[in-house]
Amino acid sequence: MRTPHVVVVMGVAGTGKTTIGPLVAARLGVPYAEGDDFHPPANIAKMSAGTPLDDADRWPWLDAIGAWAHDRAGLGGVVSCSALKRSYRDRLRAVAPGITFLHLAGDRQLIEGRMAHRQGHFMPTALLDSQFATLQPLGADEAGVAVDVSGSPEEITERAATALGTLPAPRR
Repeated sequence: MRTPHVVVVMGVAGTGKTTIGPLVAARLGVPYAEGDDFHPPANIAKMSAGTPLDDADRWPWLDAIGAWAHDRAGLGGVVSCSALKRSYRDRLRAVAPGITFLHLAGDRQLIEGRMAHRQGHFMPTALLDSQFATLQPLGADEAGVAVDVSGSPEEITERAATALGTLPAPRR
């Protein structure tokens, strides 16, 4: 039997990590963890005030997500995490070497439109420019796939599951 992947659903705010993550997890038959739940209260307060996090804010958050992913190695799981910079993904891999990234990618206009219509989220659209400026797409040497976020959640999930299915079994 094939070992299930531990997948980090990454991308800028508004790409659908919180919507697509649980759908992909259900499709793969593994648990889902919401990356925002790993943020300490100080980070949420900072983002709610429209202030981008700095790396010092992110390290404990990334370490907590990495620990969750490490504990799921060999069992599979899906967790959302923006993971915009290569250094953030490297930090996650340092704790959970076998993780795979699912980069939800789309154009700014589509994503801004989606963000403008969502309710009850702490990330304002004003921070979208800083998210795109920070984004470093997956490198050729990084385990993962990029999936376009146009279309319905079901269409995106289908593309994601198909793309993930083409990857080799995770390292243990």
